Amino acid sequence: MEDREPTIRSRMLGDGLRATLHAAGLSAREAARRLEWQDSTVSRLLNGKRGGDPIEVATFTGLCKTPRAERERLLGLCEDRTKPDWTSRYDAPFPQGLQVYTDHEQETVGIKCFQTVIIPGLLQTEAYFRALVAGAATVRSEEIEDRLRLRLGRQKLLEQRRSITFILHEAALRLAVGGAETMSAQMHHLLRMSVRPHVSIRVVPDTLGAHAGTAGSFTLMEFTEFKPIAYVEPETRGLLLEEPKEVASYQRVFNSLSTIALDERESRDTIARLAIDLYSSGEANDDRLQRFDHLA
Repeated sequence: MEDREPTIRSRMLGDGLRATLHAAGLSAREAARRLEWQDSTVSRLLNGKRGGDPIEVATFTGLCKTPRAERERLLGLCEDRTKPDWTSRYDAPFPQGLQVYTDHEQETVGIKCFQTVIIPGLLQTEAYFRALVAGAATVRSEEIEDRLRLRLGRQKLLEQRRSITFILHEAALRLAVGGAETMSAQMHHLLRMSVRPHVSIRVVPDTLGAHAGTAGSFTLMEFTEFKPIAYVEPETRGLLLEEPKEVASYQRVFNSLSTIALDERESRDTIARLAIDLYSSGEANDDRLQRFDHLA
């Protein structure tokens, strides 16, 4: 069978088949021998480099004695190649939808994120996150701690050697999530993150008016072996987009935003200034500015 560009679903299928193979105590070579398949056939299936044929997946999971629920999940990931777009979409209830995004985020070599009205999740402090979800109408209280653990785990990406670029509209810095104390700590955190060598934080001033990103926030994820994908998150659904035309549209938007955003130094100055102007809590502004200046 001819190799095809791996999709989100085929990569998820590969991950699941590797897990079921490991649970069965088999190696890929042993599975190929028992199934009388070529080693390369099993390798491509496990590495997400081909879509899953239902008969192949049923045969493979039968060999591994995969539990019924997992077997049905894996069969559900087999692709109809005539419908390349719907397979990338998933409903938003936690943790299924969020986990798909997080799994792909962990595999990236580069991330480009644009946010219009809130601080990006990878940059949020715990207090900011709690205040944000407290005001959300679609997050159940029993989900908050799980979401927080996932958020903190995702932030370990900032400690790794991969390129992460954030472009924030100034509105995200002005939205007082949690009040002055929470926002002051959040702004200070942005400044600390902005001096990390692989992290870039830039600000689009609100005085520029209309811009290419007015349609909303999005994230571009780049990989070594796969084509880039785009992620957008409306209120009730998260979308992982793979179609080259769709991804190219978001890439053009991000490139346009890059031409108008302040540079990194100017952005740090803006963050520090807004922290003082908007979120100082009775301290002398000169002292406050000095505390932020050593980071900016």
